[in-house]
Amino acid sequence: MINQKMHDLGAEPNKIRELFAYGMARKAEIGPENVFDYSIGNPSVPAPAEVLEQFQAQLAQDPVKVHEYTPSPGDPAVREAIAAHIRDAFGIPATAGMVYVTSGASSCIAITLAAITTPGDEVIAISPYFPEYKTWTKNAGCTLVEVPAETPSFQPDIPALRAAITDKTSAVIINTPNNPVGCVYTRASLEALAALLTEKEQELGRRIMLIADEPYREIVYGLDVPYVPSIYEDTIVCYSFSKSLSLPGERIGYIYVSDLIPDAADIFTAICGAGRSLGYICAPVLLQRVVAQCLDVPSDVEAYAENRRILCEGLDGLGYEYVEPDGAFYLWMRALEDDAVAFSERAKDFELLLVPSDSFGAKGWVRLSYCIAKDTIQRSMPAFAKLKEAYA
Repeated sequence: MINQKMHDLGAEPNKIRELFAYGMARKAEIGPENVFDYSIGNPSVPAPAEVLEQFQAQLAQDPVKVHEYTPSPGDPAVREAIAAHIRDAFGIPATAGMVYVTSGASSCIAITLAAITTPGDEVIAISPYFPEYKTWTKNAGCTLVEVPAETPSFQPDIPALRAAITDKTSAVIINTPNNPVGCVYTRASLEALAALLTEKEQELGRRIMLIADEPYREIVYGLDVPYVPSIYEDTIVCYSFSKSLSLPGERIGYIYVSDLIPDAADIFTAICGAGRSLGYICAPVLLQRVVAQCLDVPSDVEAYAENRRILCEGLDGLGYEYVEPDGAFYLWMRALEDDAVAFSERAKDFELLLVPSDSFGAKGWVRLSYCIAKDTIQRSMPAFAKLKEAYA
């Protein structure tokens, strides 16, 4: 006997992971230097030196305490450090009691959806969006409603969102800087979205939470990223250190339930219950204490900016159409045929691993993750040229 819903979720394809696994196998066959793997957001930039120093400092402590349990929502000192960081950085009266430390952003969103929805609700995502939003929404017993972004800006389409909100809408997920496009939502866009959600809350007599998925907050190119709780009261922030500190495999992040929400304590209690029910309690303690000491350590944005420059200049020279990213480390490139999956398969002929847009809720594009070695990007340009020639 198996749970059919879980079986179906397990059987659903994940193009990012499939390409990543294909790339690992292909590298073993022909050598990693011969595969141009743009599949997954796995930072090639090493973690900052401060992170290593904190690992060493923590491991030098009492060996029993280093690996002890903490309360389910996290070490109280770590939660207070995160709250203080939010207060100082964004001017929000954050308290430790509204911070839940998690195993990365995935558990953040899964917990949050389980806490603030009931089966049968609808959750809106602005497409293109991170594919696993659909999985976590399904697991909560809800329906994911895709609302395409405006083009060519890829900002939220307010009229389209207005039409999509119903009396079943419980949440809207936003991701800025955005995966997969790399756009950063402007303050004007976020203010317009906040005004719409406030209007709809009053009209429908129903709360609509805004889930701000923020693993790329620090990776921007000369722009400011507005802090969503300062714009819309009913906001829950889902944050991960995977990208900012180059710790993707360590799985550490946090949920922040905005203290500006009138019944924030009740929502946080639901967050705790959801974490308990899903088994996401007591995030890795060593990692909790390491990141608590590195909250103000800057990301190596310059390395990603250089990669972006090289990639954009190379694609410009070959005549590819793409969206120049303002943040994160992804580039959204137009496929050379309508079928993005077929284009992605064709790219494999030239050892280019490009993620097709279909699973992101869009057609006709591919995502390139350029958080890879600069040399790989430079050496991939002849392969892009051959791919272009194949469509001539």
